[in-house]
Amino acid sequence: MDIKQRYKSIKQFFSFTMIAVINAGIDLGTFNLLLILFPSTDNAWLVTYNTIAYILAVCNSYYWNSRLTFKYNANRQREWKQMISFTTQALVSLIISNVVFILSVELLYYTILPNWMIHNLSKFLSMGLSSLASFFFMKFYVFSHRQSLK
Repeated sequence: MDIKQRYKSIKQFFSFTMIAVINAGIDLGTFNLLLILFPSTDNAWLVTYNTIAYILAVCNSYYWNSRLTFKYNANRQREWKQMISFTTQALVSLIISNVVFILSVELLYYTILPNWMIHNLSKFLSMGLSSLASFFFMKFYVFSHRQSLK
């Protein structure tokens, strides 16, 4: 990898990270708002809240990452293919998010932590791992140069 490609990758990762911080605010804010409005410790409701919050954040993610982070690779003529690819990666990342979230909640219930802390720690962990997976999916699958040429 030459210096220009390395710089582009670092710039992409920085841009992705900044957008991820905004997405985290949307994700965490929505999740906590739902917990405040409809308190629950039931796993089905927690997964529902996590999924709603995730979907809002991922829509924001697609909008900004397609226009800023991966703009050089975005192919407007074939945007529908990128939308399908993005949706696929988002579903995989959602599965990662929900699995990590519920496993974390279940493990942390054995601690003396209050529920709000258990839910938020689990949410942070699930957001981090699903965001990392999402970055690599977007870089090498959704907005890859190879994918854009198809």
